[in-house]
Amino acid sequence: MRFDVITLFPDLFAPHLTLGVTRRAFESAQVDVKLWPLRDFADDAYRRVDDRPYGGGPGMVMLVEPLERALAAILSSRTEAAPLVHFTPTGRRIDQAVVNEFARGSGAVLLCGRYEGIDQRFVDRHVDMELSLGDFVLSGGELPALALLDAVARLQDGVLGDAGSHQQDSFSDGLLDCPHYSRPEVLPGDTGAASIPAALLSGHHAQIARWRREQSLTLTARRRPDLIVAARAAGRLSPADEAYLASLGL
Repeated sequence: MRFDVITLFPDLFAPHLTLGVTRRAFESAQVDVKLWPLRDFADDAYRRVDDRPYGGGPGMVMLVEPLERALAAILSSRTEAAPLVHFTPTGRRIDQAVVNEFARGSGAVLLCGRYEGIDQRFVDRHVDMELSLGDFVLSGGELPALALLDAVARLQDGVLGDAGSHQQDSFSDGLLDCPHYSRPEVLPGDTGAASIPAALLSGHHAQIARWRREQSLTLTARRRPDLIVAARAAGRLSPADEAYLASLGL
């Protein structure tokens, strides 16, 4: 898949594309990322891509014409059409369902806005989807774009050391993930028995699986009860899950 990124700050992407486990997806071009510095498409000596807003007020607005030139260059370099994604606080919140959709697709053009925003005429003419990282405001769209690229990259074959790792992640089945433990069994300062839950030391796979499921249900019920409601509505909770939640008074 191919992602073309329109950005004023291409240097923000380089470290992420070459470090960490997800670099495997980028180095192998399973997820091909091409960066398009917007100032390269300005038409004046100052490489201006923004101007003051009509009606006055603080901040600057990104101009239509450099954006359209950048988009035209991208589309002419691609062999197939791609949706244009704009990152903005007014967009749909990125969740695992959105990530899964992109992970199954062939890529997109990612527009990273800056300043006060983008001239609405460009949005109306060209943008196919608007996404948000959450209910807060960032300085630009680069961080949401990086978050989406990372989430998509880790779902590609061979990127994670264990192909089943992402299946246990939070939100993979609509619930939060359970706690995890590793060695040693007893940490300095611990007193008495090991502080690792007994189920994890039992070697009994069914018991371990049930403990993890119950911990996932407990954590989700406490921190994100809305996810429990959604899981019930979607029929993703088993009779054993419901019995356990009932024992918690839920």
